Amino acid sequence: MRLVNAKGTKHPGPHINLIKKVLKSVKVLFLNFKRINLPFINKMGKILLLSFIVGIIISGCGKVNTLADNARLQAAADSIIIHKYITDNNLTGVAKEIKTTGEFYIIDTLGTGSALFTSSTLVTVGYKGSLLGSSSTFINNFGVFHPSFALGTVIQGWQLGLPLIKKGGTIRLIVPSGYAYGPYPQSDYGLPANAILDFTIKLYDITN
Repeated sequence: MRLVNAKGTKHPGPHINLIKKVLKSVKVLFLNFKRINLPFINKMGKILLLSFIVGIIISGCGKVNTLADNARLQAAADSIIIHKYITDNNLTGVAKEIKTTGEFYIIDTLGTGSALFTSSTLVTVGYKGSLLGSSSTFINNFGVFHPSFALGTVIQGWQLGLPLIKKGGTIRLIVPSGYAYGPYPQSDYGLPANAILDFTIKLYDITN
């Protein structure tokens, strides 16, 4: 049934609006999937993954209409990809999840001492980063200048992960897109939108 305003103009019913929202969300998700490099998932795996997410969209009834909904769907997709990577690379039981964020970490060296981490804590680090599953890095400053950052200025994945180690410690972080750069491509690094990132970070110094 369609609704008609005072001038006799027909408006689509709620079910039509729902279909449009679903199709729009599927289109956005499909375009994002085309941009993401997932070398450890074959073509059929990507199709099955996309089908699963489409099912989530449809089961959400009329709720897929906000940025928060899109973020939720992307987080679900990231979770599937990360868990598959962990399983395929025999990291189950080794990689630990940070709370319920979907971010995983592996502590290589804990480090020594103690420090209170706040948003203004200055961390001096060496690090390398790659797209999850990629053999090439988009940045690597080990062995060269080690930059310092205020903890509150780095991506959320680092803010959550770095306080898990101490001075001199080394940690690996598998960061879902929502805790990295989200839906925003990073052209300087050649990163697509919704990139899941894999960092190895050595914490050289902590200053409060």
